[in-house]
Parts: sequence; structure tokens; C-alpha cells
Amino acid sequence: METPKPTPRNRHIYLLPNLLTTCGMFAGFYAILAAASGRFEHAFAAVFVAAIFDGIDGRVARMTGTSSEFGVQYDSLADLVSFGMAPALVMYHWALVGMKLDGPLAGKIGWAAAFLYAACGALRLARFNTQVGVVDKRWFIGLNSPSSAALMMSFAWTFQNLGYAGEDLRYFAVVLTVACALLMVSRIRYTSFKGGPKPEPVDGARAERVPFWGMLLIVGTLVVLFVAQEKGLLTVAALYALSGPAYWAWSKFTRKAAA
Repeated sequence: METPKPTPRNRHIYLLPNLLTTCGMFAGFYAILAAASGRFEHAFAAVFVAAIFDGIDGRVARMTGTSSEFGVQYDSLADLVSFGMAPALVMYHWALVGMKLDGPLAGKIGWAAAFLYAACGALRLARFNTQVGVVDKRWFIGLNSPSSAALMMSFAWTFQNLGYAGEDLRYFAVVLTVACALLMVSRIRYTSFKGGPKPEPVDGARAERVPFWGMLLIVGTLVVLFVAQEKGLLTVAALYALSGPAYWAWSKFTRKAAA
């Protein structure tokens, strides 16, 4: 009896999903330029635009049957720009550069925190790529980079609109930047809002599904964002970032109680 040969991975390059990925990377690149020019609100918004493109490029590829190995790798490289380099440099220009006011050593801490975030973003994406097909798709291991970027940018955007200068919040910015960096490379699990694969294959692959409660949560999130805008973004991003450590602590407590 012959052993069936593994299905070769699709190595074609498709225009539509990769064009969407390029648009997301351009938004991240623009965020860096805008922050360097002092147009911080444009920079904050550009990172969220990148997140929108990041959310739809993969879905478009799956819906149109144009998923490819090239697209997967290109998406990761684009994410490094949009959710690794862009948030780190935007936060640096908005607040962390102000650490220089407290002396040369403090200034080094500011740019070191920004570099730590960018490096942890790269490590997070590399680990994610090596775990595709291995880990349970219902969970992210570590805070995913778009959510981390959303927390960073919504924090800065909210307080910018409240009349605070980044320099006034430089110490809060350092703590938040380091915390987001460490959460990305942590082993803490976060829900991906995916309900796992369906039992029946679709076009030779298992289709992903979103649980009903996940759909309700998404709708509720959109309502909050529409009403509260940047404050809503900060609330949603902060709650999601805290959900991982909260679930980890709850799991530890229940295991001890059951022992």
C-alpha cells in the first residue's frame, strides 16, 4: 500500500491579498513618518488602519482560495513594520524621547524601551510562524502584536486628546512599552475568538469558525468604539491585554483549589 504524498504548499504569488498586506505595511510606514514630523494623531490612526488591513488580507486570501506560503511570510514581515517598528517609534517620538529631560541615562532608557518593544515584536512573530499548525488555534501564546500596538496607540491617542503632552507621561509610557513587549513574548494564553475547526473539510482544508459569544463580543466592541472612539479603543485594548494574566491567575487558583 502506497503512502500518500503530502500536499505541496502553495508557493504562488497572488495580487489581491498581497496588495492588502502592502497597504497595511504602508500605513505602518506612514505612522513612523507622521510621528517623526510631530503629527501624532495621524500616526495613531495609521497604526489602526494597518490593523484593519491586517485583519482582512488573510480572510480575503482564504475566501478567494489565494492563500500561499509567500503570503504568510510577507504578512509577517509587514506586521513587523506595522505592529513592531511603528508603535515603538511612534511612542518614542511622542513620549519616550522626553526621557532625555532627566539626563543621559534616562534618555538611554527611553530608546532602550522602544527597541525592546520592536525586538519582542519580531520574536513574537517568529514564534507564531514556527507554531502554525502546532498550537490550538483557539489561543494565542502571548499577546498578539496588533493588540499590543492597539493598546500602545490608544493610550497615547486618548491622553493626547485629553490635553497631555507625551513628555508629561514619559514614565507611564516606559512602563506600558516594556509591559506590552514582555506580554508579547510571554507564555500567557489569549483567546483568538476562534471556535476551532469544523468537522467537515472545505476545499481540502478545515474551515475556521467563530463561536456565537465571540460574535456578540465583536458587535459589542464595535458599538463601544463607535460611541467612545479612542477612549473605547483604549478600554477594549486594555481589557484584552489584562484578560490573559487574569485567565492565567484564575487557572492557577482553580488548580490549587482542586488539588
